[in-house]
Amino acid sequence: MNQIINLIVYLVVFGLIWWLVGMLPLPAPVAQIVRVLFIVLLIVIVLSAFGFVPGVRMPQIRL
Repeated sequence: MNQIINLIVYLVVFGLIWWLVGMLPLPAPVAQIVRVLFIVLLIVIVLSAFGFVPGVRMPQIRL
């Protein structure tokens, strides 16, 4: 249960950061690179939340 709460919090924060970066007036090649990096980071966040990426650990949020 704690993993799901952590994942939801991380995805909300990630979405807010993605939205803010998306509002920046970046040139097209830079924007594509940033978009690819954000997609890779999203995949790593989801995989590490369930323990599929052994080298990456998300910090636990303590309530």
